[in-house]
Parts: sequence; structure tokens; C-alpha cells
Amino acid sequence: MRSLPLPVTLAARLLPVAVLACAGWAWSTGPMSDSADQDHAKASPQSSQSPGPSDSVAAKTYAKPPAPCDTIADKTVNSLVPGAKTAGKELAATDASVRRGCSWSALKGYDYRWLDVSFEVKSSDAAAKQAFKDGSDTAGATAQDIGDEARLSTNVTTKDKQQTREAVVTVRRANTLVTITYNGSDFESKGAPSADTVRKGATMAARDAVAALEASGKGSPSSSSSSSTS
Repeated sequence: MRSLPLPVTLAARLLPVAVLACAGWAWSTGPMSDSADQDHAKASPQSSQSPGPSDSVAAKTYAKPPAPCDTIADKTVNSLVPGAKTAGKELAATDASVRRGCSWSALKGYDYRWLDVSFEVKSSDAAAKQAFKDGSDTAGATAQDIGDEARLSTNVTTKDKQQTREAVVTVRRANTLVTITYNGSDFESKGAPSADTVRKGATMAARDAVAALEASGKGSPSSSSSSSTS
């Protein structure tokens, strides 16, 4: 019966190691880190030059990330992460003017769910296109009708006989990269939600996030001047 109290031995499993490792990698040394941007700048022979007229036109469709915890609708959070506070918890970032993220997690009965969203604003649409392309070696399928281009991947991991299934949607919208991670585990059966469940959940959240990003850019001078380049 799911009304039984959660065994103490399950407490250590509430935050799957794979989830935390991926999140830490992404924000410290991975594609969401400052060092990744610095390496890209060093590799570009024009990184120290002043932008020309054409650069200024296409540079900033979105000047900064939106407030991330406001980008996923309450009804989406309630559906995907039952029991979670809809306010979410903002992820720590070294430079909030460039990247911001938010997460939601909850255990209801024996079912654990985790959802997070992150935004990374690049210097131009071209830089975001290149960053999206650089990540294309990650296994995944093209996701339709989300942003300018998007891909979706799923995987399942097993630790101490406990499965965790995860879906990741990466979207490029103009000069911004949006990443949604959604995963879950069932501590009673030691199984995980179906691949279809996590795929649909991550896609739903991605649509919310991109819509919020687009709304945040409406009316800004940079948005109207570069919309034709996205």
C-alpha cells in the first residue's frame, strides 16, 4: 500500500546520482559553464575584435534569460511533478545575465519526479547555432515544432537495482539555448516511468519554456531588429 511511510533506506535515493552528476557537469564544466564560453572565445580569431555592423544587427534577439522559475506553467508543474511547490528553486549560476535555471522535485507516495529548465543566452544567433550543432553528437531525435530547432533524447539508468528514466529536450530559439530535463523513479517497484511518459513530459515543459522566452523578448529593440535572422 502506498500509504506506508517511506523506509529510511530509500532516503538516500531521493536525488539520483545520475541527475546530480549531469546537472553539476552542465553548470560547471559542460556546455552551460563559463569555461565553455571562454574556450569558444579563444578559438575564434575575431573574438578580440569589435563587432561590425552586421554583428550588431543579429547579436541579441534575447538580451538576457527570463526568470526561469516563472517559465513553466503551474498546471504543467502539477502534472509532471505531483506534490512539488510550483514556485520552483532557482539553480545557482555564475553569471545570471547569461544563464539561469530552475528545478522542481517531489516524492509522492513512492514515485519520485524531477524537472528542471535552463536558459543560456549566446552573443548571437550564429553562436547559438554553433553551440547547438556542437551538441548534436549526443544521441537524440529531432523534436518538431519547438523553437528554431530542437532535439530529444531519453535514457534509463540502474543503480542498486533502482531504475531512473530521463528525457532531455534541447531547443535553440534565436540566440538562446533552452534545456529541459525530466526524470523519475518508482521506489516501490524499483522501476521507472515509461519512455513515452518522460518524452511527453519534457516536451510539454519545453513548449512552456520557449513560449515564456519569446514573451520575455517582445517589445525589446534588439528583438525587433534581429527577428529576421533567427
